[in-house]
Amino acid sequence: MKYIETQTLPSLGHAEVRIIAHTPEAARAVAEAPRRCFAGTEQRSYPGLEGDTRLHLTVDTATPASPARSWPASSTTSVGTGAHSDEI
Repeated sequence: MKYIETQTLPSLGHAEVRIIAHTPEAARAVAEAPRRCFAGTEQRSYPGLEGDTRLHLTVDTATPASPARSWPASSTTSVGTGAHSDEI
């Protein structure tokens, strides 16, 4: 599926990471890699249009990650975060 990205760029020193997988477990497993390397915001997950899982996180590329947190501790959603403008 091809789409045009309409979202604004993240602030300087940050990157948006978007993962699309068949299962939530697969998306979380892939998200572990950037979370171990970079500090970041809470990850957000959404159901996809075809039953897939979309997981998004914002990482701070200038700050190394703190000691690893467990999945339950890192999966809570911050107030004010939600679907991005390019998501249904």
